[in-house]
Amino acid sequence: MWSWISNFILRQKVFILSAVGLFTIFMAFQATKVEMSYGLPKMLPDYDSTIVEYKEFRNRFGEESVVIIAGVKHDIFGSVPLFNAWYQLNKDLKNIHGVDTIVSASSVYTLVKNNDIKKFELKPVITQPVTTQEELNKVRDEIQGLPFYEGVLFNTKTNVSLIAISLNKPIFNSDGRMEVIDEILTKTEEFANEQELIMHYSGLPYIRTVMTQLIKGELKMFVLLALLVTILILYFFFRSFKPIFISMTVVLFGVIWSLGSMALLGYQITILTSIIPPLIIVIGIPNCIFLINKYHSEIRLHSNKVKALNRVIIKIGKATLLTNATTAIGFLTFAFTASSVLVEFGILATLSIIYIFTFSLLFIPIIYSYLPAPKHKHTQHLNYGWMNVFAEKLVTIVSFHRTKVYWVVGILTVISIIGILRMKVTGNLVDDLPKNHPVRSDLKFFEENFAGVMPLLITIDAQKPKEALKFSTLKRMEKLQEKIEAYPEFSKPISIVDGIKFTKQAFYGGNSKKYDLINSREKAFFKPYIDNANGDTNFLRTFLDSSFRYARINVQMADVGTNEMEKLLADLNPKIDSIFPEDKYDYGITGQSIVYLKGTTYLVENLFVSLAIAIVLVGLIMALLFTSVRMILISIATNLFPLALTAGMMGFFDINIKPSTILVFSIAFGISVDDTIHYLAKFRQEYRSGTLQIKQAVLLALRETGVSMIYTSIILFFGFSVFDSSEFGGTRALGVLVSATLFVAMLANLIFLPSLLLTLEKRILTKAFNEPMMDLYDEEEDIDLQVLEVEKGNHNIQE
Repeated sequence: MWSWISNFILRQKVFILSAVGLFTIFMAFQATKVEMSYGLPKMLPDYDSTIVEYKEFRNRFGEESVVIIAGVKHDIFGSVPLFNAWYQLNKDLKNIHGVDTIVSASSVYTLVKNNDIKKFELKPVITQPVTTQEELNKVRDEIQGLPFYEGVLFNTKTNVSLIAISLNKPIFNSDGRMEVIDEILTKTEEFANEQELIMHYSGLPYIRTVMTQLIKGELKMFVLLALLVTILILYFFFRSFKPIFISMTVVLFGVIWSLGSMALLGYQITILTSIIPPLIIVIGIPNCIFLINKYHSEIRLHSNKVKALNRVIIKIGKATLLTNATTAIGFLTFAFTASSVLVEFGILATLSIIYIFTFSLLFIPIIYSYLPAPKHKHTQHLNYGWMNVFAEKLVTIVSFHRTKVYWVVGILTVISIIGILRMKVTGNLVDDLPKNHPVRSDLKFFEENFAGVMPLLITIDAQKPKEALKFSTLKRMEKLQEKIEAYPEFSKPISIVDGIKFTKQAFYGGNSKKYDLINSREKAFFKPYIDNANGDTNFLRTFLDSSFRYARINVQMADVGTNEMEKLLADLNPKIDSIFPEDKYDYGITGQSIVYLKGTTYLVENLFVSLAIAIVLVGLIMALLFTSVRMILISIATNLFPLALTAGMMGFFDINIKPSTILVFSIAFGISVDDTIHYLAKFRQEYRSGTLQIKQAVLLALRETGVSMIYTSIILFFGFSVFDSSEFGGTRALGVLVSATLFVAMLANLIFLPSLLLTLEKRILTKAFNEPMMDLYDEEEDIDLQVLEVEKGNHNIQE
């Protein structure tokens, strides 16, 4: 089959280049349509109970508003100019296209009782700027005399006031979102500069927008850095620009097809999919090096370009196919999870690896067929120099220091286990941002003054229509809200209870002492006003469903993370159970905070499953290659050791398990096992020749494959290091951990694996190992060059 593939590639060059070129133009056009994801990542499957409950909540009460919060730590009632500037800022923000409503201390509404028509009317407290401090003091007393807003729009204890900016959802979900947000920030910063104040910003839409813009910027940076690093490494190895140009062509085509596929599949750029283009550059370069090295070595051997290119395709094509397959498996396992964000990442990464393998197999032989055969100076890199010296050092260690090797592996394994036991799972929303990033400091500001911005929603099911408005139900809700407010992690809860209290306060002329529930004796007095209620008081119904069976309690909470959240819920649930008897009531706790935190836990659990699947699938590939259970177990153990060591490092250095860092294991395992396959296949080939003893075969395979392993490990090590420049802690950790894992994996395959082979010797060399289902390295296979026509310039040369 591979002979046929070689003939096809070298005889149909113009057709292949034309077809790939046309499809690449199409893919490049599609790549321009790729959009950024501004929402929270979809980590839970649609059938998960947490998602189902959240969807039911939205169907019952409507979609949550898109709200950005801006706040200052200053008494806005301190001076007339400051308050009027705050008032004008509210008006300016409201006039921005894409802003629906503005709510702050200077734009609050109050309920006024109209005795003539027996109804409550919703009226703004302020309709124009104030002129004197006395007028301002009166306004302050009226606003701060409305307990409904205390702890929601302002904190009188800390002199903090905020503006809640509600955005138009269709505009926010369109390409115009950044224009709206930029205009908001321009207005607020102008106010802050004029008043010499510091403005703080938060809210889930704002946090996600900032993070998405960072992702967008880093995508470009990663691609450029990956290209720069690989160019430098390629020049260091080859000392020639032709291999660099050809390799860059391969990876750039891979990036274009990757982004084009993203658009065709309807995927958006997330924090995970954003790393695929630079990842493909890093993973694709070793393919190019293997193919170019083989071509140069063949030219050195016999100087026949056609024969050299043919052998490159047949021999290295098969090897790179299998190694790319194991790498792809490391990514493809993510598609077996039920999490959309992981499925998309797994599918796109797998397709990208297929593209990069295909382009390297096509472009390198075709381009070199048009170029003159390399001269002797272009193949000097094959002398390796210092790499050969390093390989001999490895031979010495494997030959004479195996006991020390086992002691080192054993001690490191024990240390790793201790570190693994120290690992923690985290799911904080802004955990990946630097500690000094404004988003984190601003979020901390709102947590200190309003307990947080993460929405937590509690639904009370009173089982029957209109039961949610019964006094007994309202009293239970009031009791629950008191319990919730006692937690420092939760903000002041808001529900229909507060709406009714607001109404009662209005009935008694705005007396804040009357901010309480309507008791049974007062119902008759309120009935005419409630019956005449119109749109002015419909805002209270946002806390109820249309049947008045379900009521909601809105809470904001701190970004506490998965572990703390589980503790909070474990403590809160029994309290809710004690207030609402299960025979009369049901309740649910949902909201984006719950969905995100539960999603993180779900994601981590599924990533461990994907790693297990990767191990099984790679084991099956090794079974096809080696058909020896003992050899498969040794191979897997060799590659699990680096993963254990990395996990131990995470535990000791407080690198928490989270969606971004857990990716390390499947990615690194899929890549590192390539070296194991290459080494064992070469060892078997040398041993089956019948002329070498086991020790000779082990050491010869180490000398021959060791240099290639070092080559690729250097590329991968520095390639993944480009992620160290990320502002996201998770992406930075991914780069450091994958680089470290692959470095340890290289040493394990170069030292630990050969040591095991020498120690166990004939106990692992079964008949099945010597007679595999598939060979990675065939015996030398020459082809009939009489049937292969290769174009050279404008002439057909028939060998």
